[in-house]
This record gives sequence, structure tokens and C-alpha cells, in this order.
Amino acid sequence: MDALAGLLEGPRARGAFMIRACFDPPWAIRVEDRAPLTVMLMVRGESWIVPDTGEPVRLRAGELAIARGPDPYTCADDPGTAPQALILPGAECRYPDGRPLNGSMDIGVRSWGDGADGSTVMLIGTYLVQGEISGPLLDALPPLLSLTADRWQCALTPVLMDEVVRDEPGQEVVLDRLLDLLVIAALRTWFARPEAEPPAWYAALADPVVGRVLRLVQDDPAHPWTVATLAAKAGVSRAALARRFTERVGEPPMTYLTGWRLALAADRLRATDDTLEAIARQVGYGSAFALSSAFKRVYGVSPQEHRTRVP
Repeated sequence: MDALAGLLEGPRARGAFMIRACFDPPWAIRVEDRAPLTVMLMVRGESWIVPDTGEPVRLRAGELAIARGPDPYTCADDPGTAPQALILPGAECRYPDGRPLNGSMDIGVRSWGDGADGSTVMLIGTYLVQGEISGPLLDALPPLLSLTADRWQCALTPVLMDEVVRDEPGQEVVLDRLLDLLVIAALRTWFARPEAEPPAWYAALADPVVGRVLRLVQDDPAHPWTVATLAAKAGVSRAALARRFTERVGEPPMTYLTGWRLALAADRLRATDDTLEAIARQVGYGSAFALSSAFKRVYGVSPQEHRTRVP
């Protein structure tokens, strides 16, 4: 498992919000849902994504944008079009004056807007819950990124268009996995750009020593790793590993391992009903007490408080 796959494996979409938005100009939607990550894939026509700060991004058919929350933004046919609807947390929709809008623009299964034959069609997928493992990944992204058609070819578009309007048992799970695939493909393309500045952990994968250690840690976090055992696996001395890892990743191996284990624990507390003792064993802590102490020291709350706290 490489670092990108590892970071995306834990906080997979669970009951993500996905719709097909169809509009005819003029149209504008103000988004203030505070979602951690939203993907917008243009299928037909074009649109503008206008953040409150920063430059607007123009999307043409086949192009994609990713908005990293919680900052608000506006989707519109033109940057100057006034918003006609407001999207709030919990997929609540309102008119700009505050009147409820939910249901009045529904045009079919997971379809929303003026009409299914609108000149603008966009697929929108939103991760509703912040997954702790994705923190380093999200921190590496700008608030708004886009991939143009000359760099991005999405074979998933016809599949997504077909699946998003299906109303069958288990369809939410199908859409969740398709959204994950779309995000992985988009981020892989984003980080592979010649001018990209990928995060240290991503760039470190190319290092034959540090990359191997990252994979060992992520594949088996419960193993009782030490700098000595990791160095032996990588075929270098302890001192050489400590120096090289810190240079490439920005922190020592054991600091990285601790952060990875606690991030795994944080995600599993939210995603499963496993006991704290079971999670402690899964992520490499000898007891629930040891995990709880480390968790509170880093996150500032107990594991139980983290599990029950509203994201």
C-alpha cells in the first residue's frame, strides 16, 4: 500500500452526497455546507467555481474541480450571476432570503436543477465527514484545484452518469466506491503534474529507503516497530534511516508512526463500533489505557469524546 492509497483507504466515502445537477443559464448556487471535500465533474456545458478568496476557476465539459472545505464558494454560469440557492450543512437547501428550498428543484433520482435536459450538467460528489487519516492529504491540497481536459481524461464519467440516477438496493455503496475511484484518479493526476509540489510523504515514496519504511508502517501499523527493526528492513543503519527519513518526510520515523497509528484509531472510532481495547490492538498500542493517553495528548480529547462528538 502506498501513502496515497493508505490515506484514502481509511476515510472512504460512507453515504456520500452525490447528485446530477442540471441547469440553464443564468444560474448560481452558493455552497456553505462546510464539507471536507467536494468533487465537481463537468459533463455538459461549462461553469465557474468562484471561491470567496482566490481566483475563479472555469470548468468546461470533461474537466474537474475539487473544493477543500470548509471554505464557501459559488458555482455559476458566470462569476457575476447572483446566487439563486444556498446549500447548508446536512444537504439543507434554502433560497438566499432564507426560505426553505428542499424538494422544489428535484427532477428525479439524485437529480437537481431546472430540468434533465439542461444545457449544463455537472456531477457533484461530497464527502460529508472529515476522516482523520485524510488530514495530511487535505492539508497538501489548495482550497480549490482543477484539472483541465488536456491533462485529465475520465473514463468514469459515463459510468457515473448511469449509476447516479439508479434507484436500486445498495446503490449508495456503489456510488461511494465510484466517488473514491474518481478522487484517487484525480489526485494521482494532480500530484503527477510537472509543476506539482506534492507533500513530503508523497515525494518520499520515490526514495528506495524511506519509501520502503513508509509502506512497512502503513501496511502493518500494529507491528512493534522500532527504528532498529525498520532500519534492518530497509538495509541501512539506524542513524542513516533516522537522518534520511527526517530529511524526506519532515519528522522522525517514530513520530510519523505515532501520528499514523493515532490517525487510524481516530478514523476507526468514528467508522466502527469496535471497543477501545480492540482498536488499540489494531493500531499497535498494548492497551486501551496506553492508546487513550496518547490520543488525548495529541487530539486534546479522549477517544470516547472523539467518537461521540459531532464532526
